[in-house]
Amino acid sequence: MADLQDELHTTSEVAGLDDLPDPFVESEPYTPVSDPDTEPLERAHAILAAHPVADGYSGLPWALRHLPWFDLELGESSVDTDVPRLREGHVGALFWSLHLPESIGGDRAVGATLEQLDLVKTVVGAHPEGLRLARTAGETADVRHCGRVAVLLGPAGAAALGDSLGILRSLHALGLRVLTLSGVSWASEAGLTRFGEEVLREMNRLGVLADLSGASADTTRRALAVSKAPVVCTRSAARALRPHPANLPDDLLTELGAAKGLCMVPLTAEQTGPSVRDVADHLDHVRSLAGAECVGLSGTYDAGTAHPQDLTDASCYPHLIAELLRRDWCEADIALLAWGNVQRVLRGADFAARAAQERREASTAKISDLDG
Repeated sequence: MADLQDELHTTSEVAGLDDLPDPFVESEPYTPVSDPDTEPLERAHAILAAHPVADGYSGLPWALRHLPWFDLELGESSVDTDVPRLREGHVGALFWSLHLPESIGGDRAVGATLEQLDLVKTVVGAHPEGLRLARTAGETADVRHCGRVAVLLGPAGAAALGDSLGILRSLHALGLRVLTLSGVSWASEAGLTRFGEEVLREMNRLGVLADLSGASADTTRRALAVSKAPVVCTRSAARALRPHPANLPDDLLTELGAAKGLCMVPLTAEQTGPSVRDVADHLDHVRSLAGAECVGLSGTYDAGTAHPQDLTDASCYPHLIAELLRRDWCEADIALLAWGNVQRVLRGADFAARAAQERREASTAKISDLDG
C-alpha cells in the first residue's frame, strides 16, 4: 500500500520549489482598460475583451448527445452555447461538465464518463476554428491568445472513479481537470473517509481540482483541511440569499475564502433568482465574505435549468458585468471574477502537483484497505 504520509520531506529537489513564483499572488498591478465616463454596457464589453470569462460549468456535452447533427462554429439554435455566442459574450474558457444523470451509477458511470470524454474530444476536434482543448493555466491563456475558446474537461462525478485510484489516473491522463466529491460512499453526508482523503491527496498529486458543489458540510470542511491545492465550488451561490442545497452558508463561504478556494456563482433562476440583479446580489455577498479573489462565474448553460432574464445564453455576460459596474465594482475585481481567479486556481493546482510529485509516489491504496 502507498505511504499515506503527506508531510513535505526536505530534499534538494523539493527545496528547489521555493524558487517558483507564488501561484496565489498576482505579480503585476491592474491596469484599467475602460473609460469610466462611458455607459456600463460599453465598459463591460471593453473589460471582457481584455479579461474574458472563464465559465466554470457547461452542460453542453450531454446536451449534444441527443442532437443528430450540429455545427457550433456556424451557430446552433438547439443549445444555449455555440462559438458565435461565446464570442459575443467574451467567453475565453469554459469547463465542460462530464456529470451524468443520477440514473447512471456503478460500473456504468465509468463507461459513460469515458464516452463523454470521447465525445468532447470529437466535438472540439470538429470545430478547430473556435475551440481547443486545454489543461493548464498556460495552455488556457495560449488558446485565448490564438482567438479560440479553451475547453477544459470536468467536473466529472466521483462515481466515475469506480472507487479506483488507477481509474482516476487514467481519467487525468485523458484530460480530466475537475472531480466533484459527492454521491459516493467515501464522500458522503458523513464527510470524507480515509479512502476519500487518499483520493483527494492523489488528486493533488495529479493536479485535478476538487469540486465541492453539492458536497456535505463535513466533506467540504475536511477537503479544505486536507487539500494542498485550491478547491472550487463550480455551481454554488449564497444560501443566505436563496436556500438551495448546493448554495453555501455564510460560514462555509468564509472558510472557503480563508483557504483561497473559488466559489463560482451559477446563472440559474433556481439557485440565484430570476433577474440579473439577483445574480449580482449573490456575487456581492460572496465577495464580501470570501473576498474578491475567491468568486467566479458559472453559466451552467445547457444543463437543463432555467436562467435569469437577460442571461439566457452564453452571449449575455456583458449584461451581468454592466450591472456590477453600476454597483461600483472596480475593474480589478471584475477582471478577477471573469478570468483571473480561475487562472489562479489552475496555477495553484499545478504548483501543488509539482510539489506533491516530489514527496509522493502514485498511490496504490484500495477502498477495502482503508475503509474496510
